[in-house]
Amino acid sequence: MDNQRNLLLAVVLSGLLILGWDFAMRYFYPDASTAPQVEQVDQLGQGQAPAQPEGSTSQAKHTREGGLTDPALIAEEQKDLDVALAEGKRVKIDAAEVAGSINPIGAMVDDLVLKTHRQTVKKDSGPVRLFSPQGTPAQHFAQFGWIGEGVKLPDQRTVWTASGGPLSEDNPVTLSWANGEGQHFTIKLSVDDHYMITAEQTVANTSGGPIVVQPFALINRTNRTASLDTWNVHSGPIADADGAVQFGPNYDDLVDDGAQPIEGSTDWIGFTDIYWLSALIPQDGQQVDADFRPLGDELFRADAIYQPVTIADGKQVTRTTRLFAGAKESNVLRAYEAQGIDNFGKSIDWGWFEIIAWPIWWLLTHLFKLVGNFGVAIILLTVIVRGAMFPIAQKQFASMAAMRAVQPKMKAIQERYKDDKQKQQQEVMKLYKDEGVNPLAGCLPLLLQIPIFFALYKTLILAIDMRHQPFILWIKDLSAPDPAKILNLFGFLPFDPPGFLGIGVLAVLLGITMWATFRLNPTAMDPVQQQIFQFMPWVLMFVMAPFAAGLLIYWVTSNLLTLAQQSYLYSKHPQLRAATEKQKADQAMVAARDKAREDKSKG
Repeated sequence: MDNQRNLLLAVVLSGLLILGWDFAMRYFYPDASTAPQVEQVDQLGQGQAPAQPEGSTSQAKHTREGGLTDPALIAEEQKDLDVALAEGKRVKIDAAEVAGSINPIGAMVDDLVLKTHRQTVKKDSGPVRLFSPQGTPAQHFAQFGWIGEGVKLPDQRTVWTASGGPLSEDNPVTLSWANGEGQHFTIKLSVDDHYMITAEQTVANTSGGPIVVQPFALINRTNRTASLDTWNVHSGPIADADGAVQFGPNYDDLVDDGAQPIEGSTDWIGFTDIYWLSALIPQDGQQVDADFRPLGDELFRADAIYQPVTIADGKQVTRTTRLFAGAKESNVLRAYEAQGIDNFGKSIDWGWFEIIAWPIWWLLTHLFKLVGNFGVAIILLTVIVRGAMFPIAQKQFASMAAMRAVQPKMKAIQERYKDDKQKQQQEVMKLYKDEGVNPLAGCLPLLLQIPIFFALYKTLILAIDMRHQPFILWIKDLSAPDPAKILNLFGFLPFDPPGFLGIGVLAVLLGITMWATFRLNPTAMDPVQQQIFQFMPWVLMFVMAPFAAGLLIYWVTSNLLTLAQQSYLYSKHPQLRAATEKQKADQAMVAARDKAREDKSKG
């Protein structure tokens, strides 16, 4: 009865695990979020709220990658883009990895797409749009300017004169404007071969007296397009100050608490999504006042304001700010970091396992270059990891064999010193030492696997290299869950099963292979443990179903290698297999006898 009660309890707890995990993820990280309007007016200007099209909702449903999800807003965005990009004498951007245009009204970089990244897995889906003009539903732009008193300054309505262009690696663009009072303002924009735009803001003063101004740069965006902010991947405001990356505050914090300044010396500040980053990098050696602030109606802003500078008559002053607007490609970010942008590579939120995750990313990308398929690269990575741990597994089996051999002596010690637990423990430890047995050796492979598993998990969900990478047949994106769900007949039925019910082919393979590895487990267990291990693989099948397909491929491959490894090591230690099978048979006989007695007592 005790065994049945324990088994029933284990089943109930497993069910609660499945349901509780799904509920917790939906409760703490819901698909929809609402940001109440906040009144915020300052010298840098009020962000214009995008109009709400008829039939749309003010609740943004965030997805893993981000972007608009409301059909009405998507239609409105396209309509507004057609109008906004046709107005004015926009300056074209056509660089190696970015394209778009600059709005000469207000000196805004507000139209930017990423040439080398598609919106979806479909090859004709078009490039990812990162920046959209002010007033559109996907509003996201950067602006450069000045604030001050006693001098006429350019603002959001200022029409700048553009020269040069289109903006490319070899062609900078200069925006210029004179206020008619003796000050001439210029913004020289240049772009490199990746995602970095450099803005040189210059003020020349010929007014006959000194002036005081403060150059600034800002990024203005809506969180309607933000990727999902979860417990293990930050989406929202991000900054590096005093040598440490600050993942936060999040958008809700800003709505609740208002503007939040960055304490210390700011190296860069901006907004991050799971794959994309827009960030301002102030000029080296120049102190800036940096902060995040809500503008109301799901709009937010990151500011970098330089210290006041006095410009004497006949003099000019320049401040240089860099704008990163692009994909969080690890090799690109680390190259910028090598050029002096502190911790830029850490804008990818690797977390605690960075020391393992980055080498795994490096190995995966190099294996991909070798074989041309990230799924195959993951399989090869699994083989390498298990191969590296094979000597440890050999020691594990040897230790288990030794443990079996000393069982009679251990039982004798336990019987001899059954009334003196301290002496018993001392004699057992002496026995381990004399026989060269390590009772913890069996735990080591598992302990080593845990950080590798989580590091690979972080790599698969964060590394943009995995995004939209196919494997074989139906698996078109290794960073997304297995799309072949059983409940919708592998996509033939027009619905997507929710959460843990989305069991796919890979999840089923995971359950089967894990069940098989438990069946070959060399450690004999009591009947309750055996029963728990019989259904635990199927519990994990439900829990792991929503995870990235690449992660399940890793685990299935690892299970298959474990089966092969255990079969081989059993052949090297036949006494271990024989002892294990005998103990399991004895346990089954005892369980059958107990059940017969229980049935007899009931009868």
